[in-house]
Amino acid sequence: MTKPFDEAKDAANIANHQISLARAFEMEIVSFLEDDRFDYGEVRYRAWGYIDGKAYFLAYTLRDGKVRPISLRRAHAKEMKRHAPKA
Repeated sequence: MTKPFDEAKDAANIANHQISLARAFEMEIVSFLEDDRFDYGEVRYRAWGYIDGKAYFLAYTLRDGKVRPISLRRAHAKEMKRHAPKA
Protein backbone atom coordinates (compact mmCIF):
# COMPACT_ATOMS: atom_id res chain seq x y z
CA MET A 1 0.00 0.00 0.00
CA THR A 2 1.28 3.47 -0.85
CA LYS A 3 1.56 6.16 1.77
CA PRO A 4 -0.98 9.00 1.53
CA PHE A 5 1.87 11.53 1.29
CA ASP A 6 5.12 12.05 -0.56
CA GLU A 7 8.04 10.38 1.25
CA ALA A 8 10.49 13.14 0.29
CA LYS A 9 8.05 15.75 1.63
CA ASP A 10 7.70 13.68 4.81
CA ALA A 11 11.48 13.62 5.26
CA ALA A 12 11.60 17.40 4.77
CA ASN A 13 8.74 17.89 7.23
CA ILE A 14 10.57 15.78 9.84
CA ALA A 15 13.78 17.79 9.27
CA ASN A 16 11.98 21.14 9.47
CA HIS A 17 9.30 20.47 12.08
CA GLN A 18 10.42 17.27 13.88
CA ILE A 19 7.16 15.44 13.10
CA SER A 20 6.12 12.96 10.41
CA LEU A 21 3.19 13.67 8.12
CA ALA A 22 1.86 10.27 9.23
CA ARG A 23 0.94 11.87 12.56
CA ALA A 24 -1.60 14.08 10.73
CA PHE A 25 -4.04 11.17 10.88
CA GLU A 26 -3.90 11.30 14.69
CA MET A 27 -4.79 14.99 14.83
CA GLU A 28 -7.99 15.99 16.58
CA ILE A 29 -9.05 18.82 14.26
CA VAL A 30 -10.91 21.62 16.03
CA SER A 31 -11.04 24.10 13.13
CA PHE A 32 -10.34 24.14 9.40
CA LEU A 33 -10.88 26.35 6.38
CA GLU A 34 -10.24 26.35 2.67
CA ASP A 35 -6.88 27.91 1.79
CA ASP A 36 -7.67 30.34 -1.00
CA ARG A 37 -4.61 32.56 -0.52
CA PHE A 38 -2.95 31.22 -3.71
CA ASP A 39 -3.85 29.20 -6.80
CA TYR A 40 -2.37 25.83 -5.88
CA GLY A 41 -3.90 24.02 -8.84
CA GLU A 42 -6.06 22.07 -6.36
CA VAL A 43 -8.26 22.88 -3.37
CA ARG A 44 -6.20 23.01 -0.19
CA TYR A 45 -7.22 23.31 3.42
CA ARG A 46 -5.66 24.64 6.62
CA ALA A 47 -6.53 22.94 9.91
CA TRP A 48 -5.74 23.48 13.58
CA GLY A 49 -5.99 20.86 16.27
CA TYR A 50 -4.20 18.67 18.77
CA ILE A 51 -1.85 15.70 18.76
CA ASP A 52 -0.89 14.32 22.17
CA GLY A 53 -2.45 17.41 23.76
CA LYS A 54 -0.21 19.82 21.82
CA ALA A 55 -1.45 22.35 19.24
CA TYR A 56 -0.63 21.66 15.59
CA PHE A 57 -1.29 23.21 12.19
CA LEU A 58 -1.94 21.00 9.17
CA ALA A 59 -2.05 21.93 5.47
CA TYR A 60 -3.75 19.24 3.39
CA THR A 61 -5.68 18.45 0.25
CA LEU A 62 -8.10 15.74 -0.77
CA ARG A 63 -7.09 13.36 -3.56
CA ASP A 64 -9.28 10.50 -4.67
CA GLY A 65 -11.49 11.23 -1.64
CA LYS A 66 -8.60 10.78 0.81
CA VAL A 67 -6.72 13.25 2.97
CA ARG A 68 -3.21 13.98 1.66
CA PRO A 69 -1.08 15.88 4.22
CA ILE A 70 1.14 18.60 2.79
CA SER A 71 2.67 20.13 5.92
CA LEU A 72 2.37 19.54 9.66
CA ARG A 73 3.93 21.73 12.33
CA ARG A 74 3.36 23.02 15.85
CA ALA A 75 0.75 25.78 15.84
CA HIS A 76 1.51 29.18 17.25
CA ALA A 77 -0.52 30.34 20.25
CA LYS A 78 -1.82 33.28 18.19
CA GLU A 79 -3.17 30.85 15.55
CA MET A 80 -4.93 28.73 18.14
CA LYS A 81 -6.45 31.79 19.76
CA ARG A 82 -7.77 32.91 16.37
CA HIS A 83 -8.92 29.54 14.98
CA ALA A 84 -9.65 27.18 17.86
CA PRO A 85 -13.13 27.32 19.35
CA LYS A 86 -13.45 28.65 22.86
CA ALA A 87 -13.87 25.97 25.52
